[in-house]
Amino acid sequence: MDAVSRAVESFYGLTTAWGIPWLIPALVIMTIVVSIILGYISVAAMFLIWWERKISAHIQVRFGPMRVGGWHGWAQSIADGLKLLLKEDIIPSRADKVVFVLAPVVVFAAALAGYVTIPFGPGLIVRDLNIGILYMVAISSLTVVGIVMAGWSSNNKYATLGALRSAAQAVSYEVPLVLSLLGPVILAGTMSMGRLVDAQGGTWLGFLPRWYVFPQIVGFLVYFTCALAECNRLPFDIPEAESELVAGFHVEYSGMRFAIFFLAEYANMFAVAAIATTMFLGGWQGPLTTQLPLIGVLWFLLKCYFLIFVMMWLRWTLNRLRVDQLMDFAWKVLLPIAFANLVITSLVVAL
Repeated sequence: MDAVSRAVESFYGLTTAWGIPWLIPALVIMTIVVSIILGYISVAAMFLIWWERKISAHIQVRFGPMRVGGWHGWAQSIADGLKLLLKEDIIPSRADKVVFVLAPVVVFAAALAGYVTIPFGPGLIVRDLNIGILYMVAISSLTVVGIVMAGWSSNNKYATLGALRSAAQAVSYEVPLVLSLLGPVILAGTMSMGRLVDAQGGTWLGFLPRWYVFPQIVGFLVYFTCALAECNRLPFDIPEAESELVAGFHVEYSGMRFAIFFLAEYANMFAVAAIATTMFLGGWQGPLTTQLPLIGVLWFLLKCYFLIFVMMWLRWTLNRLRVDQLMDFAWKVLLPIAFANLVITSLVVAL
């Protein structure tokens, strides 16, 4: 047991001062960290929902929320959250109740776990794993498990179709997405999220930031396109197509369980934007970050929210693809481009 205690202490960086078992401080620290992440996700999701409403309204030349809370209806998302909390929680009589209840929990847990390796600023990361980017890709893939659970357990043909579409879409777009991320990994020589940011310090040619988006612009575009499909955002929102599937896999959900799906969608949007920022846009690197480390957090968030703005912009600009177009684009267009980018990058680094 002493060897186990020492191993866990070295992993968590904890001590057993005053005879306190290592498990107690470990649980306290993990609870605090999870609470902070949950608080951030909740506030960020409410802001993003309000922001998307305003962006869509401006694109469609209308006002959007204007009344609740006063200035531009800033409290509309809070009011909607309270409404969903008070709504009746309905479970269909023929649904598989256990799986039906667990599905939104699985989806949100997968989204939450991805935040463990996001480097928000210099030293501001829960755990800088040496396989951080591999962990992020693997844990984000679990979201589709919850979606399939939700569609299958609902005992509804529209929900089942949406879940199957989501599974096929996730499998198809995961392959070019992972290949597009290998370019920066080869250039930096590491999978650690923190070291990937450190490797992008300095400049190219004396004036360009040393961000991997410049030598890896093709990889960045492939990743961002696949990230839209992973988040079920237009033009890749086939699993939720309202015009044919009446919202797809979560059509039978109501109240807070529906809100958890909604929360997980926006949490995933921030996660994929954070990966893009870390891998291609220098993470928290920017002016004044060496003098004021907190400025790095601001730079990181600005880059992430800019990418999220582009996602929203595309949603309210492009049309939805057909299922056959969606699959053809993944396997016949994105996959060959991702392979070509990987081969060229490897040859350049090797030579």
